[in-house]
Amino acid sequence: MTDHTVTEQRVLDALRSVVDPDLHRDIVSLGFVKDVKICDGHVAFKIELTTPACPVKDLMKSQATQAVLQIPGVKSVNVEMTASVRSRQMGAEDLLPEVKHVIAVASGKGGVGKSTVAVNLAVALAQLGAKVGLLDADVYGPSVPLLMGTRETPRVVNDKIIPVQRYGVQMMSLGFLLPDDQAVVWRGPMVAGTVRQLLTDVRWGEQDYLVVDLPPGTGDAPMTLSQSVPITGVVIVMTPQDVAFTIAGKAVAMFRKLEEGLGRPIPLLGIIENMSSFICPHCGQETPIFAGRGARHAAELLGVPFLGSIPLDPNISLSGDEGVPAIVAYPESAQAKAFREIAQALAAQCSIHSMADHTLLRQIPLIRRG
Repeated sequence: MTDHTVTEQRVLDALRSVVDPDLHRDIVSLGFVKDVKICDGHVAFKIELTTPACPVKDLMKSQATQAVLQIPGVKSVNVEMTASVRSRQMGAEDLLPEVKHVIAVASGKGGVGKSTVAVNLAVALAQLGAKVGLLDADVYGPSVPLLMGTRETPRVVNDKIIPVQRYGVQMMSLGFLLPDDQAVVWRGPMVAGTVRQLLTDVRWGEQDYLVVDLPPGTGDAPMTLSQSVPITGVVIVMTPQDVAFTIAGKAVAMFRKLEEGLGRPIPLLGIIENMSSFICPHCGQETPIFAGRGARHAAELLGVPFLGSIPLDPNISLSGDEGVPAIVAYPESAQAKAFREIAQALAAQCSIHSMADHTLLRQIPLIRRG
């Protein structure tokens, strides 16, 4: 006589067929399956992912549902998708103990739209359900207040600066504290000290992701951030030209050199290509703007993930000048879609590295998007 009794073990065994495509392990061994409940053939359980920005959330839910429905005796399946962001590896005296991931957005040179990318990625992560902070560490040219459309002066409570909130993102910038016409003429130690203060004197609270917009180049700000906080990793923004690749390569080399000096890893989470092409708003034809082999080629040569490309659109510049990120002003545009997909790929990279830290799964390969 065939036993059609539905048990928790049978449900878990069935769910072992569902594999996380980024972590390359089944969702049961990863500990994603929670609260299995069975009543007269009706099965309910939760799948707790490592980020609310998971790009394969719907696919995983569908696969889990179909796997459990194949068990004899199962009448229905109810899957609740939740998320709990796994934290980066922290030191004993971490300056940001409540921040799970610190993501540095860098570039080897100015003019590649790094700050615009950082702002839109922060908003995209917030829209996907994460708790997000945005730190403008570009001391010489803080542009986050302009791009986010606010000059609000932060409050101070119990000697801690309270971040300004906009579009679901908590943010801090030196631009909130200085007059518009005041130039910052500081030497290296003052820049380093300011970046450290923006980390320690601000009440960041609990954040899933703190996106840090670094100044261009290979100066004091990126070194201070890397030395002060065990960052999850670095994102490099570049344009398609070959000269941009050469300079981006220097930024990658700088972080790898810092990694050697600190004795701990500074992962390269990936490369983003900005202003990749122009999409005609009238006919939809896509036209390359810059000559060069592009960020995909750069990522292959440097051995880091390619996170995606963002088309050139005058509306991105216009919306930034008006203080409304493009992903908010034009949510259905190709650019907004690109920012959301890159944000998901970036969140996946953070999950890969945090899971590797916690489970010592160093054999997990880095994904290469695109």
